[in-house]
Amino acid sequence: MKIRTHAESHVVELDDGSQWKIFPGDLATTLSWKPETDLRLEQSGERVNSHVLVNTADQTRVRVIAADETWPDGEVKNALRGG
Repeated sequence: MKIRTHAESHVVELDDGSQWKIFPGDLATTLSWKPETDLRLEQSGERVNSHVLVNTADQTRVRVIAADETWPDGEVKNALRGG
C-alpha cells in the first residue's frame, strides 16, 4: 500500500482509502515517509493498538488504530513511559 495523504502528522490515509491514527510515540518514525513509501498493514495483539504499519523498505513499524477510534485511557501514557 502507498500513502495517499499524510497532511496531519498523526493521521495517514492509504491508497485503499483507510485512515489510521499513528501512536504519539511513533510519530518521528513517519517523518521520512514519502508518497512512494510502500507500507504493509498488520494486525497487532497489543492492548494499545489494533494494527501496525510496516515500512517494507526498512521494516520499521509504527503502532496505529483506525482514525475514528481513540487511544485507550492511560495506555498511551504507560506505553510512553515504557510501562
